[in-house]
Amino acid sequence: MSIKAATTRERKAIVGEPEVVEDGRAVGVESSTEWLALKRAATALQGLQAQDGSVPDPADHAAAEALVAEIADAIDALAPRFPHDAEYLSAAVADFDRWAAGGFGVPDFLDSLVAFQPQRRRVDGIRHLVVFPMYTQNGSRSRFVEAVLAEVIWPEFIADLETRYTNGLFVSLRLVDFTPGYDTNSAVLFPETVAMREIPPFTWGAIFQDREAARYRRVVRAASEITKLDLPAEAARLLEDQQLAEETFVMWDLIHDRTHMRGDLPFDPFMIKQRMPFFLYSLEELRCDLTAFRECVGIQQELQARVDAGEHLSAAEAETLQHAGLVQYAVIFDRIFRFAITGGRVRNYDGLGGQLLFAWLHQRGVLHWTDTALAFDWDEVPAAVVALGSAIDELYWQSIDRPKVAHWLAAYDLVRAVLTPHPASAWARGLPHEVLAGAPKGYTDAVLDDEFPLSMFYEALEKKMRDVIASTSGIRGTD
Repeated sequence: MSIKAATTRERKAIVGEPEVVEDGRAVGVESSTEWLALKRAATALQGLQAQDGSVPDPADHAAAEALVAEIADAIDALAPRFPHDAEYLSAAVADFDRWAAGGFGVPDFLDSLVAFQPQRRRVDGIRHLVVFPMYTQNGSRSRFVEAVLAEVIWPEFIADLETRYTNGLFVSLRLVDFTPGYDTNSAVLFPETVAMREIPPFTWGAIFQDREAARYRRVVRAASEITKLDLPAEAARLLEDQQLAEETFVMWDLIHDRTHMRGDLPFDPFMIKQRMPFFLYSLEELRCDLTAFRECVGIQQELQARVDAGEHLSAAEAETLQHAGLVQYAVIFDRIFRFAITGGRVRNYDGLGGQLLFAWLHQRGVLHWTDTALAFDWDEVPAAVVALGSAIDELYWQSIDRPKVAHWLAAYDLVRAVLTPHPASAWARGLPHEVLAGAPKGYTDAVLDDEFPLSMFYEALEKKMRDVIASTSGIRGTD
C-alpha cells in the first residue's frame, strides 16, 4: 500500500465505548488489535532505521512505506479513544506521511511534537498514545520510531500540592505498554529526544513514576536484606504497596523538577547542556533531591503540628502528610542503594551523588555500618540531610560571584571533603599551572572517568546487588 494511497483515502477509525471516548481513559486499548498492529509495525520499522532515524537503503523503502502506512492507519483507528490528543494524533499521521513522501530521510516530527501538550490535562487515569522517532534516555541512543501507551498519575493530594509547588511543565505517567526503546532503564519522556528540524520552547517533561517506584521497591528490598537494615514501618510499607510508592515518587519529582530553576543559582543551572566536570551534574541533581527532602520535612512538621493541636486535616492534607514522610525515606534509600551502584563508572554523576549522601551521613554519625549491619539514627537523619543540602546551596550562592572554573574548583573541594578521590587524580594533587591558566576544556579533560571510586562498602554491595540491579531493566509497576 502506498503512502499516497493512505493519505488520499479516508482512513478507518474505530470508535470505542462512549464512556471511554468521553473521559479519555482508553480502558483496555493495550490489548486492542489496532495497538498491537501499531506496536508490531513500529518495532519492525526500527530494524530498517539508521541511528539518526532515517531509512538510508532505498531497497528498504517499500517495506518502510508499508510499515508507516500500518502505523498511520493504527493511529487513525485509535484516535477516537484519545479525544484530548486529537490535534497531536492528526499531526503525527501527517508527519509520518510527509516523512515517507520525502524518501525517509532524517525524520522531522516538529509539528506533531508542538501539538502534543500532555501538561494541559493532568487528570488521574487519563491515557496518552505517544508515537515519535526518538531516542530514550538510559535506553537507546538511536532515534527510532517508538510507541508508548501511558497513563497519567495525578491523585488529588498532588493536584492540591501543585498549587503550592507550581510546576506547569511536570507530567507524571505510568507505563501501560511500549516498543523496545522503553524495554530498558529509561523512565522519562522528554520532548528534546524527538527528531525535529528546529528546537521549539519545551512546555512539558514526563517521568514514569511506576518504573521509578517498581525498581525502588525491588532494589531496596534486596539491599535492606543484604545489609540487615531494620526498616522503619513506614519505609517498609513502600516496599509492599506499588501505588503508595508511585504517589511518593510523584511528590518527590514534582518538587525536584521545579528546583532546577529556583534558588541562588549559577547562570545556567542545567549544567548538562554544557561540557563540565561530571561532579557538577552530581551536585545539581543532588541539590534538587535534597530540596525535595527539606521541603517534605517542613510539610511534615507543619501538618503534624496542626494534627497535634487537634485540627482536622482534609483528605488531601492527610495524604500529603503521609507522603511527606515517605519521600524522605525514598530519597535516602534510592540514592544510597540504587543510584550509587547503578550504571558504569564512567562519569556516573547520579552514582557519585549516592556515594556522597551515604558518606556524609556516615561521617556525621547518623548512619552506621557496624557488625556487618546497617543502621540509622532516624531522629538525627533529617538535620544531617538538610545540612548537606545547605552546603550545596552555600556553594551555589558563593559561586554567583566566582568565575566558572573557580566554581568548579570549589565544587570539587566540597566533594573531596567527603569522598576520597582516586589516588591518580590530577585534581586531587592540584592541577598544573598550564591547566589552571588555560581553557576550561583542560580542566574537564583532567577529570578521571572514575574520579571518586566506590568505597569498600560499595564494592562489596555492588557485587551482591548486580543481578538485582540488572533485573530492573524494563520493569513496570505490574512486575
